[in-house]
Amino acid sequence: MHADFWQKRWEQDQIGFHLAEVNPYLQRYWPGLGLPTDARVLVPLCGKSLDLIWLANQGFQVLGIELAEKAVEDFFREHNLEPQLSQRGGFKVYAHGPIQLWCGDFFALTVEDVAGCTALYDRAAMIALPPEMRQRYAAHLNSLLPAGSKGLLIAMDYDQSQLDGPPFAVLDDEVRERLGSAWQLEVEVERDILGESWKFLQNGVTRLVERVYRLEKQGGR
Repeated sequence: MHADFWQKRWEQDQIGFHLAEVNPYLQRYWPGLGLPTDARVLVPLCGKSLDLIWLANQGFQVLGIELAEKAVEDFFREHNLEPQLSQRGGFKVYAHGPIQLWCGDFFALTVEDVAGCTALYDRAAMIALPPEMRQRYAAHLNSLLPAGSKGLLIAMDYDQSQLDGPPFAVLDDEVRERLGSAWQLEVEVERDILGESWKFLQNGVTRLVERVYRLEKQGGR
């Protein structure tokens, strides 16, 4: 899956993955992480998510990474925010108050870029990537954040043969294989959401489970 796929989705406004509300799992489970309220949160493949505003309103510093510049511009426009623009390596940085959205390739991020980040929120990154890219994504993520970092990961589990992604099915076994060597994982909730998912029902999907993982980074990077 190449960059132009997502650029085209945003340009054509094919963004059914965008939620028009703050994710309820974030609101319910984030406070339980016990993070300092000024912690810096890494949000990969953030789009124009309202979750970014929610995190900032809780006092957190937000570092969102997004490939599609339209998504970043839409975010600031829709919230009537005037960002300051700068360049950081290959990233165009849009900043306003506690929110920085970096427009560019997640895989180009360095440890120095995310210095100070001790939290992770992944609602739509891992499930946006096909298997071969998920492996690369997880390996890069594992290398970026320091020990003690905490966060939430939201994944979807269904029969991929019944419907092609994105969003892609990321089963529990894969989450543990990709992240288990670097992170302590705990399932906060596992819920069948098929009845709420018209796209999946229409395409004949027979099972759709959403899992929310609580993460804590173990020793080393």
